[in-house]
Amino acid sequence: MKTLIVSALLLVLPALSLAQTADKPAGKAAAAPKAKSAAPAKQTSSRQQLKTATNQVAAGIVAAEAALTPAELEIAERVHVGQLPCELGASVTVEGDAKSPGYFNLHGKGFRYRMHPVATSTGAIRLEDPKAGAVWLQLANKSMLMDQKQGRRLADECQSPAQVTVAEALKKNPAPSLIDTPAGARP
Repeated sequence: MKTLIVSALLLVLPALSLAQTADKPAGKAAAAPKAKSAAPAKQTSSRQQLKTATNQVAAGIVAAEAALTPAELEIAERVHVGQLPCELGASVTVEGDAKSPGYFNLHGKGFRYRMHPVATSTGAIRLEDPKAGAVWLQLANKSMLMDQKQGRRLADECQSPAQVTVAEALKKNPAPSLIDTPAGARP
C-alpha cells in the first residue's frame, strides 16, 4: 500500500515540472510596460509552482512511510513504555509518539532513536530505526537495544515491571530445554 501511494506521487512530479504558466507574454509584447492596476495581482512563477508541488510530493512520501499496517499497530500496543532499568546501572526510556500512533522515541545516555514496529516470525516485539540502524527487541522476560551498524548491544537486560515478574517466574520454574529429551522418552 505504501509503495502504491509513493509510486502515484512520483508519477505526478514530472507532469508538474513540465507545466508552464500561461500568463507569460511572448516575443516583443513582453518588452511593453504593463499598466499599473489598483490591486496588483501576485503571479507565481513556474519555479514556485514546481517547488510547491515537490514539497507536496515529499510530504506525501513521508505520510506514506509513516502509515503503519494494522499488524504493526497491534504490535505497538504491546510495547512496554516508561523508564526501564537495565544492567550495569543503565536505563532506557521508551515513550509513545502522540502525533504518530505506533511510533516510539527511545532514549538513554548517549542515544536517541525514533522507532516503529516490525513484524517477526517468532512473536518477539521488534522496533527499528532504519536510518540509525538501531533495533529494540522486547521478549517476555527482558528487552535489549542493539546497534546493527556497529554490531554491538547498547543496553541489555532492560526490564519493565511485567518483565521482572516473568523473569522471576522463569527462575522458579525454568522452561524445558529444547536439547534435552522429555523424562518419559528416555530409555
